[in-house]
Amino acid sequence: MIYEFKAEDAYEFARHIREPVKQKGDELRFIRYCPYCRGGNGGKRDKDTFSINLKTGQFKCLRSSCGVTGNMISLARDFDFSLGEQVMEYYQPRKQYRRLKTPDKPIIPKEPAITYLESRKISDEVAREYEITTQKDHDNILVFPFYDGDGKMQFVKYRKTDFNKEVDKNKEWCESNCKPILFGMKQCKDFTRLVITEGQLDSLSVATAGIKNAVSVPNGAKGFTWIPYCFDWVNKFQEIVVFGDFEKGHMTLLPELKSRFPNKIKHVREEDYKGCKDANELLTKHGCEDVRLAVENAEYEPVRRVKELSDVQDVDIYSLKKLDSTINECNRLLYGGIPFGGVILITGKPGEGKSTLASQIVGRAIETGHKVFAYSGELPNYLFKAWLDFQIAGPQHIIETTNRFGDVSRKISNQNQELINAWYRGKAFIYDSSIVDGDEKEDLCKTVQQTVLQYGTDVVLIDNLMTAIDLDAEKGSDKYEKQSLFVKKLARMALQFDVLILLVAHKRKNNFSTNETDEISGAGDISNLASLVIGYSKDNELSNAYRRLTVPKNRLFGRINTKGFLVMYDERSKRIYGENDDLTVEYGWAKQDGFSEADQLKIPFE
Repeated sequence: MIYEFKAEDAYEFARHIREPVKQKGDELRFIRYCPYCRGGNGGKRDKDTFSINLKTGQFKCLRSSCGVTGNMISLARDFDFSLGEQVMEYYQPRKQYRRLKTPDKPIIPKEPAITYLESRKISDEVAREYEITTQKDHDNILVFPFYDGDGKMQFVKYRKTDFNKEVDKNKEWCESNCKPILFGMKQCKDFTRLVITEGQLDSLSVATAGIKNAVSVPNGAKGFTWIPYCFDWVNKFQEIVVFGDFEKGHMTLLPELKSRFPNKIKHVREEDYKGCKDANELLTKHGCEDVRLAVENAEYEPVRRVKELSDVQDVDIYSLKKLDSTINECNRLLYGGIPFGGVILITGKPGEGKSTLASQIVGRAIETGHKVFAYSGELPNYLFKAWLDFQIAGPQHIIETTNRFGDVSRKISNQNQELINAWYRGKAFIYDSSIVDGDEKEDLCKTVQQTVLQYGTDVVLIDNLMTAIDLDAEKGSDKYEKQSLFVKKLARMALQFDVLILLVAHKRKNNFSTNETDEISGAGDISNLASLVIGYSKDNELSNAYRRLTVPKNRLFGRINTKGFLVMYDERSKRIYGENDDLTVEYGWAKQDGFSEADQLKIPFE
């Protein structure tokens, strides 16, 4: 019986492949990705391009490089989705094809057909096996009979051997209203390997090279009407070698067949075409052996995101690109500093100084030749900059005065501030919190990626996790899911572009875990996504000037320190330093021409 489409089948299919959907009119729209192209291979995948018509069951992808179309039968076959026992054919309206009379005896090729095929290096034996002849009273018109796997003639195609594009309308044509099937099905002897070519002369060329099970499509590279009628037969083969036409770095047939018959597809290598367009040209120019080798050397399409382990570049992890943590004892633990290519989680209780540590690391990054981008969700831009300015200036360049209220005010001279600003130029960037484009928060991950690509930033500070995501967006998901998704995006970006991302996150309130990596506020897997976790907190047993820095997680080197290092905090310069660190270390701005200690004051900081 014929399968009849039901709208519930489309919804059930979406659940089967675990893709979220929404209905818009008569279309069931897939919110995320087309199941065939997955939105493309670039850094930004296209969403909302795939839909199923709820009245007809026909589907389509709007991506130009994909453009896949079909029906529920296609989806059922391609994604192992059951439609019950009704699955036979589903084209609406169902097409009734002509029934061609199958000859009682094999067709004997006429001499003009053999002569022409021999001019294309196709053997007399193959011409007879495939029953190629010429049209009655037209020796210049080849006849290709298409037999199905049961030996019944279903389709007939014609080719003009003396085609002249100035005179003739068509080079090839076929009998009307015939069931489209593959040419050469009857001649296939087993179900080990099947070679699929674009044209009939190509499949005959492969057969001439001594390779059996060679077929060709009925209507060229863009015609896949044969798939519903040959799918089960083709799927019986253990492997499928695509030998399409190769032009401009592209092989015909391959993209569609990859989507229809996953895990079975091999393709002829570009180098084995030897500059030729197709199998017949390869045969005529180079002979049978090269055609045979082209098929034998065919390769499976590589699995996306999979590579040979032996192809992985050997790297000395101890000499990897690192960033000075600003604390010498921490640098020693990390074999030189904080490694690039991952998310570095800085955690601590609110108000204990983790943001100060993060901004100090950013300042050292600028000093050591890196470009930085900072997002500060809790501080306005001017306050973040003022704090960093003091760290960059150092205690020896901070001027203290007593204001009229009796409190100490700290300032940087105007001229030195100008030098610091000049030193920042082209090296340091910050998320502009003054721009408000409506109510919807801009995707921060997109902004980060743009700064990496456009400005060459390789150190990114996100302070902090909770302010960086839009909790009002995607109302269907919980805030912890959103946090986790955000950090996953950051981790992928860090790895893809080999950048270092500093992520500040609060510890959980009322946490009683003995594992410091479990203390991060928010999703439980945030610390799992980080390559390094640094804890920074006050030590209640010591004076307010001391902090404790811990490294409870170190994925790269494995060396951790949960007890921690004692460090001190200089209120004057906002600098954090250890026992063996130089509090007064100079930054590059102070080495520029024009440096001064003028008494002109700017930016009070109390």
